[in-house]
Amino acid sequence: MKAIRIHRFGDAEELRIEEAPEPRPGPGQVRVRIRAASLNYRDLLILKGLYSRNLSLPLIPLSDGAGEVVEAGPGATRFAVGARVAGIFMQTWLGGMLSESNSKSALGGAIDGLLAEQVVLNEDGLVAVPEHLSFEEAATLPCAAVTAWNALMELSGGGVRPGETVLTLGTGGVSLFALQFAHMAGARVIATSSSDAKLERAKQLGASDGVNYKTTPEWDKKVRDLTGGVGVDHVVEVGGAGTLPRSLKAVRAAGHVALIGVLSGAGDVNPMPVLMKAVRLQGVFVGSRAMFEAMNRAIALHRMKPVIDRVFGFEEVRAAYRHLESGAHFGKIVLRL
Repeated sequence: MKAIRIHRFGDAEELRIEEAPEPRPGPGQVRVRIRAASLNYRDLLILKGLYSRNLSLPLIPLSDGAGEVVEAGPGATRFAVGARVAGIFMQTWLGGMLSESNSKSALGGAIDGLLAEQVVLNEDGLVAVPEHLSFEEAATLPCAAVTAWNALMELSGGGVRPGETVLTLGTGGVSLFALQFAHMAGARVIATSSSDAKLERAKQLGASDGVNYKTTPEWDKKVRDLTGGVGVDHVVEVGGAGTLPRSLKAVRAAGHVALIGVLSGAGDVNPMPVLMKAVRLQGVFVGSRAMFEAMNRAIALHRMKPVIDRVFGFEEVRAAYRHLESGAHFGKIVLRL
């Protein structure tokens, strides 16, 4: 079988397609034929060596993938052969609170990921995927979708409520999933982007308003204007230090900011607005299997479809990474195996 490995940190040229022995499942494990995998910004950071220099190389990248069970090892009973499944981001985080030991089981980082034709995983590290989704669509869920679900439905103080207002930054995977989940819950969504065309597409997904942060650099003021000067109830903050100060201005007093990404790089943040406005600032690091399964039930009920920007072939992996780095995408970038 074929697998893609990173042998040294660098650019997309470091992604190598190699022959690997077919894996065999041990007790409690299953062998999965991967049909599709998707990229996250984390994968780009890992390739460049900016995520952690402590990762063991060579490494099979990507945390997100979906496929079908082709063999069950001794004692593995959760999934029958032929079951359509996706891996969970942290293979040991089944429920409850995040722990440091859970973090050591993250696919495509701490351990080998899913960018291979076949993988062996513990049966507990898998979930069944909604029947109405293709393998390509299901492959977008494990990281970005679960992160958005956790931010808005688990860590937001009882879940986003109808009539509340959610601010999403940009049009990457997490932000679009957050838009879809918030709209599904009956909330108003204000989206930001540097592209008016992307903002129009966001409105088609359910955003009530769009703010172009290039033409409106003080976008926090516009967001407050759109909320009658009050501010939004929730911010899905994927920019990090570069955008957090404006997010803290855009959120209402006693509001909630879910801190997810570092897309805008490092910088200094004044904690005073958090204190003075009693803002609840919560870090979000994906989510558990229990969250993934709850999210899947909602996706299946509403027949929700993930937004896919483009599907690349397995051997086009370098082009897929470059497309991610360009920032031109709207939604998820997928590889079909």
